[in-house]
Amino acid sequence: MDREKERLRDLLAFARSGADREHVGHVRYKFLTWCADSGIPEGRQLAITVDCWWPEIAACIATGHSNATSEGVNRIIKLCARNAHGFRNPANQRLRTRCVTTRRVRGHLRTAQHR
Repeated sequence: MDREKERLRDLLAFARSGADREHVGHVRYKFLTWCADSGIPEGRQLAITVDCWWPEIAACIATGHSNATSEGVNRIIKLCARNAHGFRNPANQRLRTRCVTTRRVRGHLRTAQHR
């Protein structure tokens, strides 16, 4: 599986290099066929996943934007909810979730006394 991972990294690096769309499509096709022909079930699944998600991957490469920040906040909220599985008060749960996801708690903002 390491070879597939490295080939995927090469494909993404090539796609970010500014090559024309047709050439990127050709390199992507070579990657997908190589994974599909590898005989490894995980390699075939990787080819299917990359092919299905390619429009989103290409948009991320073209714009430089992703939803990583919102996914990270959602992960923190779910973790907080799992840790507080006994809460019966929805207002308290919302308050706890809001407190956990603030920038100060996550270390992005430092007050003068913490510097």
